[in-house]
Amino acid sequence: MASDTSSLEEYARRRDFGGTPEPRGEAPGRHAGELAFVIQKHDASHLHYDFRLELDGVLKSWAVPKGPCLDPSVKRLAIEVEDHPLEYAGFEGHIPEGHYGAGDVIVWDRGRWVPLGDPRQGLENGHLKFRLEGGKLHGSWNLIRTRMAGRKPQWFLVKGRDDEARDFPRHDILAEAPQSVLSGRTLPGEAAPPPKRAMPAKAPHKVAGAMPEHISPELATLLDAPPEGDWRYELKLDGYRILARVADGKVRLQTRNGHDWSERLPDICAGLRALPLRSAWLDGEILVVDEEGRPDFQRLQNAFDVGASDEVRYTLFDLLWLDGEDLRRQPVEKRRAALAALLQGNASDRLRYSEDFTDDPRSILDSACRLGLEGLIGKRAGSAYVERRSTDWIKLKCKRRQEFVIVGMTPPKGSRQHFGALLLGLHDDEGELRYAGKVGTGFDAATLKRVHASLRPLARKTCPLAAPPRGQAYRDVTWLRPEQLCEVAFAEITREGLVRQAVFHGLRSDKPAKAIVQERASPAAGVAGKAAKPAAKSPRKAARDDAKVAGVAITHPERVIDAASGLRKLDLARYYERAAECILPWLDDRPVSLLRAPDGVGGEVFFQRHASRNAMPGVEQLDPRLDPGHAPLLRIATARALAGAAQMGVVELHTWNARVDDLEHPDRFVLDLDPDPSLPWARMIEATRLTLAVLDELGLACFLKTSGGKGMHVLVPLERRHGWDEVKDFAHAITCHLARQMPDRFSAVAGPKNRVGRIFVDYLRNSRGASTVCAWSVRAREGLPVSVPVAERELDSLKGANAWTLGTIDERLALRGKDDPWAGWGDVRQRLTRKMWEQLGRSADDDGG
Repeated sequence: MASDTSSLEEYARRRDFGGTPEPRGEAPGRHAGELAFVIQKHDASHLHYDFRLELDGVLKSWAVPKGPCLDPSVKRLAIEVEDHPLEYAGFEGHIPEGHYGAGDVIVWDRGRWVPLGDPRQGLENGHLKFRLEGGKLHGSWNLIRTRMAGRKPQWFLVKGRDDEARDFPRHDILAEAPQSVLSGRTLPGEAAPPPKRAMPAKAPHKVAGAMPEHISPELATLLDAPPEGDWRYELKLDGYRILARVADGKVRLQTRNGHDWSERLPDICAGLRALPLRSAWLDGEILVVDEEGRPDFQRLQNAFDVGASDEVRYTLFDLLWLDGEDLRRQPVEKRRAALAALLQGNASDRLRYSEDFTDDPRSILDSACRLGLEGLIGKRAGSAYVERRSTDWIKLKCKRRQEFVIVGMTPPKGSRQHFGALLLGLHDDEGELRYAGKVGTGFDAATLKRVHASLRPLARKTCPLAAPPRGQAYRDVTWLRPEQLCEVAFAEITREGLVRQAVFHGLRSDKPAKAIVQERASPAAGVAGKAAKPAAKSPRKAARDDAKVAGVAITHPERVIDAASGLRKLDLARYYERAAECILPWLDDRPVSLLRAPDGVGGEVFFQRHASRNAMPGVEQLDPRLDPGHAPLLRIATARALAGAAQMGVVELHTWNARVDDLEHPDRFVLDLDPDPSLPWARMIEATRLTLAVLDELGLACFLKTSGGKGMHVLVPLERRHGWDEVKDFAHAITCHLARQMPDRFSAVAGPKNRVGRIFVDYLRNSRGASTVCAWSVRAREGLPVSVPVAERELDSLKGANAWTLGTIDERLALRGKDDPWAGWGDVRQRLTRKMWEQLGRSADDDGG
């Protein structure tokens, strides 16, 4: 399907442009930026869907008679048709009778597509893999050419197995969302979405009108500018998202993680109970405002810390269910009108309605930014409520913008030329030039070349900063004389003085470099940005303000270690101090391997298994004879040692499967369920249950924890009777048994290629010296998730392996001693028997080969 200058001849030959409103598209267009896709719903001689992908200046096109389906097990026929011009992606209208394709056309979905591999090669080979990021369709997809005979090439359009997949016919995206994503209108005869279909006869226990027990929130997609179309805008609130379920006078306040906060917010519950309703699901945000009436996230956190819930307000913006009626398929305007009417008689000062605006979104955003607010949330008129991230809901954030001094360039990587990122500097209150982060986006090829030519003459051998940044990432930097300025847009400057989400906007030469300091907005200054904060201390002064945690001085406590959440080095150290009672029982009598991330998440990381010259406060060195030929192994046995590790840049704590008093006989083995990242979370839950079933058949008690990444960890305690090789071989036998019994679900071979569409049960962590992340350890990943013990009964409500993070873990910690899912570990007495080996189809005397 390669395109050339004549690729639109067939399109033009079939049409009389004197009578059809379709675009002429006389020549292929030019690609600029991201690749577009569009799906047009076409009521011609037969209703069908036209699926189009931008490539080589045209829209490659297929007619899909039954339309796309979100179920990976359903293959939808896609008949290849002629290329269409790029302008066709925005076409909606009526093609008159007597013309080719006569009938009505709407844009059912559109967005961008991302090829997975070389798209031209994929089309030539008959298997095109790609991702869609549209208003309705998301995630991985496939076009697979068939061998069916026909006048035109025939393909299958198939959804990939990922978190966006849904079962059919339970979820029918065509029936649920029939309207245009451009105009909101439907085809003639489809004036409104069809009523929700009754459940099939095979499930009579489902009662029509029964209110769901759980609803997941619709999430907004971040955009950098307001889109076209009919949108309603609300202020973006800086708080916690809460869905409220009200039934028979009982209120549950559900967080995004599925936790119930009703006991923490009794006044809000009372206000909801007083509303004139029998049952409802409501969506909103809890927040605390400052003296100027602006939401203040720090005050919200402080309110919970000191138990001052009377300051918390619940601002409501959606109504999903009311007195037996499911409103989720109703247009957002109708849902919000019903919510406004419901709140008219509200007497509680704890409940508020989120007003919307229909003015020019750019002026609304500008006003919000000038007031020190976070930004806007936009909702597409006519859109239904979906329980996932959607482009029907968007967020526009206030961006700040100012000049920075360019102090260095990092080397380019991959196909990029000239440089990777510019290192930035700002002068502090004392006139010292301090590191302010880096900017690596906002450049095209021409800009990279031009900027590099301007900066190259400024190269110098030494760093011009008063306190040079440390770490592997800065070893190959080309340092520059601090003379050239650039303008950068960014979301914020962290407390440590580093820019977040920076975008390059150009070089500047209209100010002296010495004059460049951090610009700080105040309520009267009219500068777009976040709410005004007290002037920050100079980095030099801040560096002196070390904090003490468990008796350990934490230097640079305000250093942000995860830009996505803004969490700091001090937050990590304080967590490990709070969690010591939970984590030390699984840590203090085992050798520990430490994952250090001195530059935070996204920077260089390395493992430390043995003692080094730089001792960590409180961390013990074990007898060198335990691991001959190496420096001593390490042990963390106190809260002070936990804080000392955090002080030295340690984020993750990994432990051996044996205790220090007998390192040759493990007291447990671990099965690490490692999935193909494209698999939906439901497949992980299924795999966990299947693994538990096998262990149950073997008569082995086991315990579960989230990995804090993508998978689950299953830990099996043992009496210390077996050597390392025997335990590892037994774990391998379980892996092979699962893969043999269910080859479509499990793989016994490591490596990404061997687990496509499957889950690798990793048994390799059971060798001498291998380790697994400890229960309650933080992970060095975006958001700083935590590996958390869970009970089997919690699996159905578990939202992911990263369900808890450093920012949300305290609620789980508070349950310690009340309902510990690992409380029975110490009572387990079990060993590996010949019968177990035989059940796995192996002999206890096998060598594992």
